[in-house]
Amino acid sequence: MRNVKISKLWDQLHSSYWFIPAVMAVVATALAFTMLNLDRTGKVDVNYWWVYTGGADGARSLLEAVAGSMVSVAATAFSITIVALQLAASNFGPRLLRNFMQDTGNQVVLGTFIGTFIYCLLVLRTVHGEGDGYSLFVPQVAVTVGILLAIISIGVLIYFIHHASTIIQASHVIQNVSEDLHLAIKRLFPEKIGRGESEDSLGVEKIPISFEEEALPIRANGTGYLQAVDDKELMKIACKQNLLVRLKVRPGKFVVQGSDLVLVFPGKKVNKKLVKKINDAFILGKERTEQQDVEFPINQLVEIALRAISPAVNDPFTAIRCIDQLSAGLCHLVQRNFPSPYRYDNSNKVRVIAEGVKFTELVDAAFKQIRQYGRSDIAVTIRLLEAIALIATYTNNSRYQAVLRHHADMILQDSHEALSQKQDYKDVEQRYYQVIKNLNNDDINKNWD
Repeated sequence: MRNVKISKLWDQLHSSYWFIPAVMAVVATALAFTMLNLDRTGKVDVNYWWVYTGGADGARSLLEAVAGSMVSVAATAFSITIVALQLAASNFGPRLLRNFMQDTGNQVVLGTFIGTFIYCLLVLRTVHGEGDGYSLFVPQVAVTVGILLAIISIGVLIYFIHHASTIIQASHVIQNVSEDLHLAIKRLFPEKIGRGESEDSLGVEKIPISFEEEALPIRANGTGYLQAVDDKELMKIACKQNLLVRLKVRPGKFVVQGSDLVLVFPGKKVNKKLVKKINDAFILGKERTEQQDVEFPINQLVEIALRAISPAVNDPFTAIRCIDQLSAGLCHLVQRNFPSPYRYDNSNKVRVIAEGVKFTELVDAAFKQIRQYGRSDIAVTIRLLEAIALIATYTNNSRYQAVLRHHADMILQDSHEALSQKQDYKDVEQRYYQVIKNLNNDDINKNWD
């Protein structure tokens, strides 16, 4: 896995609306000085039809027109972006705002307009006519590039109009969150880490008997959501200090200042320096991210679904789209190895115990609230059972099958209590029996990719 702190920094920059526009503004500044230098040295042949050949007044008017229009267009684009963020917050939930903030297209659009504006200003200040008290200087190459940037900005504006109308569509939002879910699964469950599940008992045997009595807690020095844990740094600390560290929280959980982060064995080695080092390995933030929290994109899809089936919206089709993407994510997940909580050093000694998220918790997060809020909606209920039946065909793990069977049973029971029509209940029963059939099918030969 890449360095956690670098990944976190990039995530913060990517989620901001200032980074890419600032970079493009710097590039525009460098481009302006480069073009002006070429004009002053006269090394560029300007005897081409497409090169600006007008006088100083024409160059000023042209650059002023481009610069003024870029300010107006940038303000309009920013206003449209704010409206899109407001619609996203009201229709899909405030947790989805981060996804919109990460939209590279909007950032590039704003950066293009701002960069063109800065370029034109910097070139404009160097244009001098014969009566200005300076020697005549009309940067023909620089002005030509300004015209080219204006043409590019028009194309970017056309793209932005299309893009702004696309990103607020429910299907687009759901697809983006689903992609985040699949990327998080690939990143967090790429292969076995430490030992496999069948070897977990080996780690238990290597934990000192006096661990609970002699271990001391290290408490958090801040408050916020645990966004990531620098596992490499934590392992390095444990090996260097000859420690056994057990994590008390996992990414995605809310941490209160003074609450336990880890238990350290032996406790006698705990000091202020060690407390600071371990706290530095835990990255807290104001909101959850999918960097090490696979449950977060699941919760985002569930939030969209719950808003869709609320009485105020009553849009079961959007909820069904969310269930489809949740089923795709869980089909992907059941074919991955859940990592063992035990992390070993090069001497095969347990150094870190990190309890990760369990399959049961992820399925609960995906289906529980949708089942509770959509129990009286026949379409949502049927699609939930169809999703479980699909997931069942991708795994022959008995524990996973038991979890899926449990949720199917609860969906059937809720539908029996909530549905008034016998035919509707028969339709639900039919899907339920398909779940049972798939769960009992041992001939599993499915592959994800």
